[in-house]
Amino acid sequence: MDRNSIIGLLLIGAILIGYTIWTAPGQEELARQAQMNDSIAQVQADQARAIAEQENVRSVPDSTLADIRTPPDTLRSDSVHVDSLRNAALIGRQGILYPAATGTDQVITIANDALEIGIHTKGARPGTIRLKDYRTYGGEPLLLQDPDSVTYAYRFFLGKLDLSTQDLYFVVDEQGPGTVRLRASTDDPGKYIAISYHLDSTGFFLHSAFEMVGLEKEVDPADLFFQWDLSGQAHEKYLPTERQKCGVYYKYFNDDRDYLSETKDDEKDLSGRTNWVAFKQDFFSVAMVSDKGFAGSGSKLAIRTFPEDSTHTKRYSAKLFFDKHADDRVQVPMRIYLGPNHFGTLRRTGIDQFARIIDLGWGIFGWMNRWLVIPIFNWLDGWGWNYGIIILVLTLAIKLLLMPLTYRNFKSSARMRALKPEMDAINTKFMGGDNLKKQQAVMDLYRKAGVNPASGCVPMLIQLPILYAMFRFFPASIELRQKSFLWADDLSSYDSILHLPFNIPFYGDHVSLFTLLMAASTIIYTQINQQQMPQQQGMPSMKVMIWMFPIMMLFFLNNYSAGLSYYYLLANVISILQMTVIKRWLVDEDKLRAELLSNMKKPKRKSRWQQRLEDLQKQQQQQARRR
Repeated sequence: MDRNSIIGLLLIGAILIGYTIWTAPGQEELARQAQMNDSIAQVQADQARAIAEQENVRSVPDSTLADIRTPPDTLRSDSVHVDSLRNAALIGRQGILYPAATGTDQVITIANDALEIGIHTKGARPGTIRLKDYRTYGGEPLLLQDPDSVTYAYRFFLGKLDLSTQDLYFVVDEQGPGTVRLRASTDDPGKYIAISYHLDSTGFFLHSAFEMVGLEKEVDPADLFFQWDLSGQAHEKYLPTERQKCGVYYKYFNDDRDYLSETKDDEKDLSGRTNWVAFKQDFFSVAMVSDKGFAGSGSKLAIRTFPEDSTHTKRYSAKLFFDKHADDRVQVPMRIYLGPNHFGTLRRTGIDQFARIIDLGWGIFGWMNRWLVIPIFNWLDGWGWNYGIIILVLTLAIKLLLMPLTYRNFKSSARMRALKPEMDAINTKFMGGDNLKKQQAVMDLYRKAGVNPASGCVPMLIQLPILYAMFRFFPASIELRQKSFLWADDLSSYDSILHLPFNIPFYGDHVSLFTLLMAASTIIYTQINQQQMPQQQGMPSMKVMIWMFPIMMLFFLNNYSAGLSYYYLLANVISILQMTVIKRWLVDEDKLRAELLSNMKKPKRKSRWQQRLEDLQKQQQQQARRR
């Protein structure tokens, strides 16, 4: 590079440096530029924060909306902007109810002598429902629902918005002993939602009322429905048996009580106006009662099981619509029963067929329980005895009432045994011969002796309804719940004297002594009873039944109520004693035979039934000959 080039570059550099110095801003201009940069940065930060606030309103839980910090006074205009964005988002979600979209969930406790209920301000719903006078088999407080997995809400449309009270925060409007009224506000003081609860001073009813004030034009009552989904908690000793008796019961106004399946998942679309719906567990129920009725259109019930869950019984669900008021008022009163499945308590409510939540059997079996077994049991219960003694006295009372039938049955069997020589002669005469002639000869013998072969069956048939009625009564009796007797710690569940290290299919992992003794007494009773019926001796089927029936009962009742097995044991023992007393002191078989022989010497007129039977046999014989 030559000297001229170097001089030229130096001159250009000097010019650039001089121009930079000459054009550099002064102190005032630098201050203005710094202030401008800070303002730009502040605007950008405010914009980013406003966007973030709006996204939080849309995505974060409701409880965090109340925690957004208020900007400092210097940014008050930005705070107003953020609040506007937040309110706009809440209005988009809750409409005019947006003031109730944020708040704090608190629990308001109401109670009476029987119940303690925790009402959550979020959703205005019952959470914890505790029965004070009862505890679980493990000694824990007895809760009628799992408070952590419950849906309790009224749902409705506000314009095009599908809203639910479970998303709203209520405030306490009024509160007193056993009562509380909660309110969800709008931006208009004359428009709000109110939900009130009131407990009976004594008893198991929670009175609920849902009301929409000033919202008649915004809400269509026909779209309003009530949703209650709850999980029943395990309370009893043996969960599989407890689950078998859990179900959903309901009653139409113009029909009998009905229910969903108790053995599998089931659901039902209601087709008529429904008086009440009950979530029934083994010994306790949650029931919704409407005097005006739940609407049939759209209402639905469902029940689900928890096969792998050892802490819950079943999942209950009810979706209930309401009939529209004539004046378009949005007001829904409802009574909620939260109590035991006690027959007397349910019947005293005065609600039609409400006591039929307890399944006492259909037809004559339920009639036996309602009008015979339960009155006697309740009268004995008033004496304050141990329930094992009460069951003993109850069994004796029923056996005494049936004593005339037992005596008649035994005497009929004795009369049949007295004719054994004549029956043997007929069997010998027609051995390998015409069975029709043999039957005619037997009927002729009975007619001459004055013996009715069916008379011994009638008393047995009359006793069968009582046996089945007891099968329904004892497992359903809450009085026996957690009551001990001898080695049984809970007469409403199985007793056990030995826990097995393995499980026997259809039997279980324990040995119930009451069931074992019941099976043994059944074998002894059947053998003694068979001896009273000589005409059936030698029949292979009868010998098999002597053993098969008790063995079946041994497997079937091993996991059932100890009170039931104890009753069957007592019934067998008392029956054996009755037969022994009747045979030794009340029935003289030699005298009976002499009476029958005397009757056979007297001419007898055939009864209409015997004449018809003989005519039928003759017709069958003639038809057989024609063939």
